[in-house]
Amino acid sequence: MLPRRVLASAAVCLLLTACSNAQVGTPNAQPVPPSPAPTPDAKSLEKYTTQKLAWGECAAFAGGDASAEKVLKDKKFECAHLTVPLDYAKPDGDVIKIAVLRHRASKPDQRIGSLVTDPGGPGGSGVRSAAGHVQRAPESDIVQRFDLVGFDPRGVGASEPRIKCLTDAERDADRAEDSESDNSPAGVAKQLADAKAYADKCAERTEHGKDMLANVGTRDVVRDLDILRAALGDEKLTYLGYSYGTQIGSAYAEAYPAKVRAMVLDGAVDPAQDTAESLVLQMAGFQNTFNEFAKTCVTRPDCALGKDAAGATKAFQDLVKPLITKPVQVGARKLSFEDAITGTLAALYSQAAWGFLNEGLANLTRGNGQNLIQLADSYYDRGQDGTYAGIIDVYYAVRCVDSPRVTDRAKIDSAHQRMLQGAPILDGGTPDMTELDICAAWPVPATSQPHTPKADGLAPTLVISTTNDPATPYQAGVNLAKALGGRLLTFEGAQHTVYLQGNQCVDKAASAYLIDGTLPADGIRC
Repeated sequence: MLPRRVLASAAVCLLLTACSNAQVGTPNAQPVPPSPAPTPDAKSLEKYTTQKLAWGECAAFAGGDASAEKVLKDKKFECAHLTVPLDYAKPDGDVIKIAVLRHRASKPDQRIGSLVTDPGGPGGSGVRSAAGHVQRAPESDIVQRFDLVGFDPRGVGASEPRIKCLTDAERDADRAEDSESDNSPAGVAKQLADAKAYADKCAERTEHGKDMLANVGTRDVVRDLDILRAALGDEKLTYLGYSYGTQIGSAYAEAYPAKVRAMVLDGAVDPAQDTAESLVLQMAGFQNTFNEFAKTCVTRPDCALGKDAAGATKAFQDLVKPLITKPVQVGARKLSFEDAITGTLAALYSQAAWGFLNEGLANLTRGNGQNLIQLADSYYDRGQDGTYAGIIDVYYAVRCVDSPRVTDRAKIDSAHQRMLQGAPILDGGTPDMTELDICAAWPVPATSQPHTPKADGLAPTLVISTTNDPATPYQAGVNLAKALGGRLLTFEGAQHTVYLQGNQCVDKAASAYLIDGTLPADGIRC
């Protein structure tokens, strides 16, 4: 069984033809500049910052996931809903609720304060991930000295309302269909129609509709985070962000630099990169990690990719390309080419899943797609009962307001070409130059844009970057540390994120920083 942490630590979701059917938009759409961020004054938010959280049991915050519910039933966890404005420009208007979990410091006499954490996504559940940290390392210094707090960002998990676009059956059907392989005029027309229909469903099926979609981005999550900090009673924020959670962290640091006590950002998203550039580099990162997987695989007598690491990409393509026209039956479902790619990339997040991936590729040679569809299910957070947690819908909703939409076909074509050059494992063997990005059809404009953050007066921060991180390339961490004037910790490995996952060098350095503010030595490598 694939560990669920492959998804829980997920970074920016995959955003290319091989990973979703809803990737296109209207060819005549024009870019819309980001709207200015609202600047509500402290007095207008006082009723939110002074609210008392009604802590209670957490089982209902599991969202119907049986395994999560089992963990959250533990009495050592307590949960509450934080009330925040739907639209910060209208603090007296509609409100929404943010799900929050807390585990009190196990050594209360040595308690420092709260440590708020987010696992990434966008769409990952901080409620579940915080509980997971405690379950994995109940005796860690972090659990002993801090109230560990996780929150589900607006639209996510147990927060209310959730972003809802596709039904479970529609998501299954979307994954099973390799529609982007059809680049005939009729195929392109269908892609355009599907993108518009997807965007319309998000607006129709999400409570508060377009108002919710317009206020679900990082800009607003950061304001929620500051409300949470105040409601927890902390004068300053101590924060741990993974992957997209680093984007939340860096945006908070820019908005509230004087309110940061300490911040660990692991698996950094470079906030200055636009969508096209970040995807090109991200896909190259997946290829690099696939190459590392191949080097390990070919030393095994049962490697499904043969004995030559240099030929592993071709061997992989020979296995998965036939799925474009002949998907493999898996019970009542079918393994598509897209799901095979998604499942493979999901396994690259952690070396713990590499053996399962090799087994899955070997099984595929025998017409068995069970492992690969299970890996893809873990990526999409599909439960065994066929229900989805909604992470993909949240991802699009957030990304489509976090960056100005891309409608320049030449830029899109160039990005596709560079992606396939840098990551040939993704190549479906057919032209991919006809679709626009799904955000071109999004019903609300962007509220943010990529930029280098400026955070004058920010306390020293710690950025952790992994040399062969498949989802957030190493250089992004270098860039973010420089932008924030922070310290960089380099982890030499092939996985996505590392802190609190058992590496003693990383854990000791980052925990010491969070506890007493001592940064590790400049140039540290683990």
